[in-house]
Amino acid sequence: MKATGCEESRRHFLRASLLGGAAAIAAQGLGGVAEAAVAPLAPAGAASRVSLAGGDDRAEIAFESLLPFKREIAAAIGNRRVVLKPNNVIIDKPLCATHADNLEGILEFLQSIGKTNVVIAESPANGSAMDGFANYGYDKLAAKYKVKLVNLDTEGYEILHVVNEKDMQPHAVRVAKMLMDPANNYVISAAKLKTHDLVGITLSLKNVVVGAGIKDSGAGLGRPGAGGGRSDKPLMHGGGTYGINYNLFALSAKLHPDLAVIDGYEGMEGTGPVNGTPVQQRVCVASMDWLAADRVGAELMGVDFAKIGYLSYCAKAGDRGQADLGKILIVGGPIMDYAKTYQLPRQWEQITSWQRPMNA
Repeated sequence: MKATGCEESRRHFLRASLLGGAAAIAAQGLGGVAEAAVAPLAPAGAASRVSLAGGDDRAEIAFESLLPFKREIAAAIGNRRVVLKPNNVIIDKPLCATHADNLEGILEFLQSIGKTNVVIAESPANGSAMDGFANYGYDKLAAKYKVKLVNLDTEGYEILHVVNEKDMQPHAVRVAKMLMDPANNYVISAAKLKTHDLVGITLSLKNVVVGAGIKDSGAGLGRPGAGGGRSDKPLMHGGGTYGINYNLFALSAKLHPDLAVIDGYEGMEGTGPVNGTPVQQRVCVASMDWLAADRVGAELMGVDFAKIGYLSYCAKAGDRGQADLGKILIVGGPIMDYAKTYQLPRQWEQITSWQRPMNA
């Protein structure tokens, strides 16, 4: 099949970026990379930087969004394995899942800074992660970039505890061990701009937290599998609006990305995270502060951040990241250049009911 002009342009860009980055590192060491590729330090009082890159090529804007943090990301990864966590809610609906082109841009960036110990790991709500990888074209990426595809459901787990708002008792939940090992793994959340019918929006944090809940073979969407297996993901949802927002906040202390990359090339509005409709936005967000990235993501979607329970809790905690827009330096263009107003889920009143006391 003959490549399109867009594909040729992307290949040229990525090839040039990769070769140029590798040459700079080889010739000068990481510290000698051109200053133009490094985001300026935040002004006094600013705590975090968020990069925005826009354009007509999904892989290219993912790559470009990461360039301002080139030195910092390389140093942060060190000798650790990179775990690239896509947002594949289910295995057979492309709009709900992280696009292979977004992953390609991230993988090209990682190669450009000399990081090749990389796995793509997921636990979808239904079916096998491996089937989802094949459906979404990740197997081709794995072959091209020599990365391993990992089904988190089969890689071991640790036990954390969540609450259910119906009884307010602790419930044990199995979470993927690979996402709970910061000494050996550097986690990148390859998320999407999407609405969510339970919490309003789902961005970089929720992708990691709920994706970490594992399931037995054959289980999915809260139903036992043919062999009697179960999924622990419904436990994380806490039995309702109060429970899910608290659990996402509580689990974020131990389950969160080291690097957030949020694909807004084509977002999802309405009844997300699975059955919504597309939004053409042509932007990608990146930050080493996941909360700052999610804060900017809410702005890009035209969503009132104060209405999103779990993210508001994280902001109030004061130790999860920066959520004050006045203390976030935007690199690559103002938010207003890319922002759209997403159609909200029809359950919005229920979604925002966490703002009222439970007994109300």
